[in-house]
Amino acid sequence: MKIGIAGLGAIGLHVAQELDRGGIPGCELAGISARNADRAAEANATLATPVPVYALNEIADHCDIIIETLPPQLFMDLAVPVIDAGKELVVLSASQLMGQQALLDKAAQTGAKILIPSGAILGLDAIKGAAVGNLVSVVIETRKPVAGLAKAPYVIDNNIDLSNLTEAKLVLGGAVTDVAKVFPANVNVAVAVSLAGYGTDKTRMEVWADPALEKNQHTVRVVSDSSDFTMTIQNRPTEENPATGKITALSVIAMLRQKTSVLQVGT
Repeated sequence: MKIGIAGLGAIGLHVAQELDRGGIPGCELAGISARNADRAAEANATLATPVPVYALNEIADHCDIIIETLPPQLFMDLAVPVIDAGKELVVLSASQLMGQQALLDKAAQTGAKILIPSGAILGLDAIKGAAVGNLVSVVIETRKPVAGLAKAPYVIDNNIDLSNLTEAKLVLGGAVTDVAKVFPANVNVAVAVSLAGYGTDKTRMEVWADPALEKNQHTVRVVSDSSDFTMTIQNRPTEENPATGKITALSVIAMLRQKTSVLQVGT
């Protein structure tokens, strides 16, 4: 399978390098796309076998699967031509799928697939299984160190005082649909949880400032007619970008490896 990567930050570059060294059987890196030529050249310089550089609207012409790790404002510039071409789009910016029913309808027409890897969250397989029955409630609670929230636009605009906290403080809570409008940071994981089960209108998201934490922490709590479960994850940041967890790129690599594996584990 020919793999293209759009976006060469900490996630995209890691996956590109894994493909380059032959670490994903049955897959080869066939092209990359970046915001500018310099960034693409820098990425190619780290590869044993440099690959062609394509514009966002042409990479689907040369690849079977395209991995999206772009800034949100560039998402549709890639997604539309990939879907029109009937290819597979691996989406890391899951929040950009909100309100994009037309894109999903187009994929149904062209035979395209949209795949969301686990990324920085956990338990999507359990949520999908529970959703076959009846879900009662799904809550994703994101706790961040105070320094990671103090300069957030929502905090500043609403004059929320996070100084001298001695215990965790709820900054914002509500349906994922509503939280995404005013607090876009970390919404990608919440949208992935939502799309696995209850939808963005029914899934609740809470954002907490927690002085006891040094790393971001996500907790998912599910109540259903088949099972009740709670899952918590703390992600270690990449060296390249403290805002990106190491496990995100690894989850993309795992997804690609599963494509050709004779043994597949998990829903």
